[in-house]
Amino acid sequence: MVLSASRRTDIPCYYSRWMRRRLEEGFVLVRNPMQPSQLRRVTLSSDIVDCIVFWTKDAQNILDTLPLLDQMGYRYYFQFTITPYDRQLEPHLRAKPEILDTFTELSRRIGRHRVVWRYDPIICTDQLTADWHKRQFAQMCGRLAPFTEQVVISFVDLYTRLRGSGIRSVLPEEITQLAAFIGQTAGQYGIQASACCEQMDLSGYGITPASCIDAVRISRVCGAPVRLKRDNNQRVGCGCVKSVDIGVYNSCGNGCVYCYANRGTAVRNLAAHDPDSPILNGRVLAGETIVPMDASSNRQLQQTWF
Repeated sequence: MVLSASRRTDIPCYYSRWMRRRLEEGFVLVRNPMQPSQLRRVTLSSDIVDCIVFWTKDAQNILDTLPLLDQMGYRYYFQFTITPYDRQLEPHLRAKPEILDTFTELSRRIGRHRVVWRYDPIICTDQLTADWHKRQFAQMCGRLAPFTEQVVISFVDLYTRLRGSGIRSVLPEEITQLAAFIGQTAGQYGIQASACCEQMDLSGYGITPASCIDAVRISRVCGAPVRLKRDNNQRVGCGCVKSVDIGVYNSCGNGCVYCYANRGTAVRNLAAHDPDSPILNGRVLAGETIVPMDASSNRQLQQTWF
């Protein structure tokens, strides 16, 4: 089983203590987003969890948990988003130079193949032009090249609630211009550029389709080949394999203006968080159903070692 922690919220940044507690107790309860009164009990034993994929914009708070992960035998890697935006778009993140330092520290600890850089999403406004992105991307490549093998990009999806924010659709000519620059620049620094869920074929610019929860990378991290099925529940164009996500929507404190996973209730949900609860937000209520997950049916790791 592959654990995703999490597409829905920034667990490493805001819930690292809770994550540590869950690993120590060996299970987590995950509320069904479509049936809120139903919870699934997910076993977190390292004998069952083949790999954990952490998603974050700031891994500082989870660094002191890494020795525990290693001691307990977990395999893991990070999808680490660092963009050049200021607090108008990302109001609650630490200063970017500090986050860049954390990225490099994480990479030194666990290896550059286990820290994927996400320059994601690419946003255009009157000020954030294609030329601005070129300058920012080149500078960040220079800083991060020794500490990562891959950069994942995507172009912002203009959700309805972004109207009036100043964020606009990225024009087709801007996409091709930026794709050409990103593919070439990343390649010059020895970084493979990949695109997440982009319908336009960017392979001519050296940009491959991304698999963020990636069977190939998981195999490298685990030291053994894996057989994983594609996750058909994700967006069109997603190359990810199946995983179990233990996060909760509307619970991230980063407050990013462009985020699809928050609808304005994150502050309230953060306040309701109990790090000792088996569920990320709140507690199990009377009348709610807990359904155990059949862990044996989710074993994916082959026992033939490289």
